[in-house]
Amino acid sequence: MSAIERGGISFNLQERQRQVVGDGPRIAALTGDAVDAGALGLVNAVRAGAGAQPVTPDKIPDYMRTMMKHPEVFARQMEMGTTIFAGRISPRERELAILRIGWLCRAPYEWGQHVDIAKRMGVTTEEVERVTRGSADPAWSSHDNAILRGVEELVGDHAIADDTWEVLARTWDEAQLIEFPMMVGQYVATAYVQNSLRIMLAEGNPGLSYR
Repeated sequence: MSAIERGGISFNLQERQRQVVGDGPRIAALTGDAVDAGALGLVNAVRAGAGAQPVTPDKIPDYMRTMMKHPEVFARQMEMGTTIFAGRISPRERELAILRIGWLCRAPYEWGQHVDIAKRMGVTTEEVERVTRGSADPAWSSHDNAILRGVEELVGDHAIADDTWEVLARTWDEAQLIEFPMMVGQYVATAYVQNSLRIMLAEGNPGLSYR
C-alpha cells in the first residue's frame, strides 16, 4: 500500500509495520509453562470482557506473556482493561475510540486486534475503514464524530476541546465523561508498549491493513 493519511499526516503502512514489528521482539515472551494460575485468570477476565473465548497458558498472546515479565504492571494493566471492558461507555463506542487510538499511534498490533473486537461489538467493516479518516469523515453521527474528535484532541493536544465536550455531554453522563480520557490514556500507553517492545503480530492479525 502506498503512503496513506494518519489524521492528516502521510505515512507508509508497510514501512511503519517493518519499523515496529519487522525485526522481531525486543523482549522474549514467557513460555506457556511459566504462566501461573493468577496471570491466566487475569488474561481470561480481559478476554471475557472483549467477547473472546478463554485460552490455555500456551495460547496466551505473546504480548500478554511478555508483559508478565513485569508482574505488577501486568496485573494493573489487566485490571484496568477488565474495568474498561465492563465500563460505562458502550462496547461499540469504546471500540471506535480504541481503533482511532491504534490508527493515530500507528500501532499494528493494537489496531489489528481491535478490528476483530470492534466487529464483535457491532462496528462494520465500512466503519473500520472510516475510522482511518477519523472525525474528518462526514458520515459519522454527531456523537460518534465527537468520540473520534475527542481521541484526536487528546492524542494531539492532551485535552478535549469545549465544543467536543459539549457534544459528548449531551449523551454521556459524568461517569462516562470521566472514563473516556482515562480509557484513551490506557490504550495510548498500550500502543506505546507494543510498538516499543516490537510485539509480533498474532496469527490472523495483518496489522494496519486489516479491515
